Amino acid sequence: MFRKMSLALAATLIMAGAAWADPIEGNWKTQAGDTAAISGSGSFSITLKTGKYAGKTIGSLKPAGDNKYAGNITDPASDKTYSGKATLSGASLKMSGCVLGGLICKSQTWHKL
Repeated sequence: MFRKMSLALAATLIMAGAAWADPIEGNWKTQAGDTAAISGSGSFSITLKTGKYAGKTIGSLKPAGDNKYAGNITDPASDKTYSGKATLSGASLKMSGCVLGGLICKSQTWHKL
């Protein structure tokens, strides 16, 4: 009986941990069609999982308000790093990187897998 209770408690804690995960965490389909994984706690790392630059870390974000994140985004082709931000809306994540204090920006929308 103790073993069954322990297994039930463990299953409950695992499910609760998944519910506490930040919604930005997980695998995302980039606009280019590659898969990017966002993981972490408090500070989130973005790593490409598929495509020409698979394995490359391309960003670091921290929460900046309700469903908003800010940090750095790296272009994997040029290795240039930009001031970045992300806004989460349902299963879509709008990513943008800017230079010159936000004067010039590029953005794209990713979709949760």
